[in-house]
Amino acid sequence: MITIAVPDGTFNAYVARPASTPAPAVIVIQEIYGVNAVVREFADRLAAAGFLAVAPDLFWRIEPGIDLTDQTDEGNKRAFELFGEFDVDAGVKDVAAAIDQVRGLPECTGKVGAVGYCLGGKVAFLVATSTDSDASVSYYGVGLEGLVGEAEKLANPLLLHIAEEDRFVPPTAQATILAALKNHPQVELFTYPGRDHAFARPGGDNYHDGDAALADQRSLRFLNANLK
Repeated sequence: MITIAVPDGTFNAYVARPASTPAPAVIVIQEIYGVNAVVREFADRLAAAGFLAVAPDLFWRIEPGIDLTDQTDEGNKRAFELFGEFDVDAGVKDVAAAIDQVRGLPECTGKVGAVGYCLGGKVAFLVATSTDSDASVSYYGVGLEGLVGEAEKLANPLLLHIAEEDRFVPPTAQATILAALKNHPQVELFTYPGRDHAFARPGGDNYHDGDAALADQRSLRFLNANLK
């Protein structure tokens, strides 16, 4: 665990360390369930692949230490309440602060990227367009159709994973995203036929082992190419 300082306070971040340092770092941006077991597993996998993985608690202004599961009605209800309360712009600034702090750690080579899921996928997109993240990955980001104009600010590579049957990103929204970004020089984009939202979340209702593994392989290739 490390503590990250911002102008209006401090918040904690889970840290998974690779076998050897210094290493490039990846900021792991949470879903609506907080920094829970799934997010920690994502970070642990990145550490096993040779990255310093840091998962900041972006809900700290609402309630520090949120750790929910999608396996209960109560957890899902609270998660969607948090989604409604969350200040995305503040979250992006928090990730920017995490990038700056982690970049200066002796354990880090100075290269720092970001990977986000669901709500974190939206944050990861905005991190790519508004911070100095060296490479960013967005898994099934929500609301990207209203943000595609921000892509003109991209200075570093962005990878997008889009579930073609995403209940939260309808076909019209996907068409807008694809039309705006599929030929962008800084964007790599993959769609997953038949997959619904959160298909890469282990244990989730929509989890698909094959496409989750494929998306993760593509993400690792992308991160290795741009951070190592």
